[in-house]
Amino acid sequence: MSDLKIYNTLSRKKETFEPLNAPFVGMYVCGPTVYGDAHLGHARPAITFDTVYRYLSHLGYKVRYVRNITDVGHLQGDADEGEDKIAKKAKLEQLEPMEVAQMYTDSYHRDMLALNTIKPSIEPRATGHIPEQIALVEGILKEGLAYEVDGSVYFDVMKYNESYQYGKLSGRVLEELVSGSRDLDGQSEKRNAVDFALWKKASSEHLMKWESPWGLGFPGWHLECTAMSSKYLGKQFDIHGGGMDLMFPHHECEIAQGNACNHQDPAKYWMHNNMITINGQKMGKSLGNFITLQELFTGKHDLLEQAYSPMTIRYFILTAHYRSTLDFSNDALKAAQKGYKKIINALRIAKTLKYSNPDQVEKDADQIKQVEQSIANAYRALDEDFNTAQAIGHLFNLLKKINSMYTGQLSPGVFGEEVFEKTNQTFIRFVEEILGLLEEKTDNQEGLLSLLIKLYSEAKLARDYNRIDEIRASLKDLGIIVKDMKDKIDWAYEE
Repeated sequence: MSDLKIYNTLSRKKETFEPLNAPFVGMYVCGPTVYGDAHLGHARPAITFDTVYRYLSHLGYKVRYVRNITDVGHLQGDADEGEDKIAKKAKLEQLEPMEVAQMYTDSYHRDMLALNTIKPSIEPRATGHIPEQIALVEGILKEGLAYEVDGSVYFDVMKYNESYQYGKLSGRVLEELVSGSRDLDGQSEKRNAVDFALWKKASSEHLMKWESPWGLGFPGWHLECTAMSSKYLGKQFDIHGGGMDLMFPHHECEIAQGNACNHQDPAKYWMHNNMITINGQKMGKSLGNFITLQELFTGKHDLLEQAYSPMTIRYFILTAHYRSTLDFSNDALKAAQKGYKKIINALRIAKTLKYSNPDQVEKDADQIKQVEQSIANAYRALDEDFNTAQAIGHLFNLLKKINSMYTGQLSPGVFGEEVFEKTNQTFIRFVEEILGLLEEKTDNQEGLLSLLIKLYSEAKLARDYNRIDEIRASLKDLGIIVKDMKDKIDWAYEE
């Protein structure tokens, strides 16, 4: 369908995308653990894989996009000991764990909607798939690659490594992992420190627990993704995505579980978005730079000089390649705000610009070649491992042509009607359909702006310069500038 290449973390190189069962594509992405409000770290994978989903769909693939909700089993410190993150929050808030999970699932959905991410095809929850997880544990035990200790079941990494390679995704060497780890005070019930929990025995005070063949307990964090991906996408599927922080141990353990019970790697292509930093530092509550999406949208955080709209955040994330690090700062976000407004001003023009050639201007081969090259380059950028940063650069070349036709510097006739339409439609399609950028309008914006522009026109005819300045200032307060043109008066978002 295209020359799409994906950087596969497993092979550490770009590979031509060849789905297992084209035109169908199965994509599984690790979703949030719902015990707090969504933050910048949630926004990047959500927007990254939303764009992957959009572009694959644009290319004609039939994509089943599965993104899970973790509502049990994710313990403090991402380890096999300690308290469940959701249960801990429930105790602090004096709520039921499922109240906490529902509250933060709802807030996550609210923020993802604001960022204009498309809902996944399926969004399964870990607590809704306990029987499937128990069945997986039974299967791995039957293969001899797990063992039970007093109601808990652990994956036997050393035994697994006799037939498979544990660490092949992350590049970790098992011998180094073993030598670099030690059991605290020798109390661990694991045979080896690198083994990980498939099922944990629940203590009497543990809030979330289920009956199992090994007694009351709860599933390990890694198990849910294997259970749900294989249920909805099959034993092997095309793309597994997530943040780079999940590569080890989470995704490594998923590969081990998949091979143990299904005798094959779960995914053909592994994609990982890189991390974000805040003013050059890793984001963390202890550093005081932990910023939720709602804080970004409202500007209510000590590190923020102003509010930044959801589309500004989406645009900013897309201006970096998903595998590169991305640093959030006020200066960078303000620059993104300007870039986003330039794109949206051009989008408004592209939607209303009509072909005309009253002076019978002849086609210009150079102008046509430039436009055709920009369009081809924008597609080529996305085909090279979804390089949205480069694609946006080529869209700005189209933007300049669209603006030049709007101001009269270029006649649409130099492109001919076919290329003129192709230019506008490609720009609209990339901005809205593929990159998922929308014009952010306030309630009744169109009516209010129409009225103010009408009053401005009347004041201009009457040469009421005080009134003209007053209306201009009122519009500027709304982030709008008036554009006095030769044959009309228009407006644009202030960049």
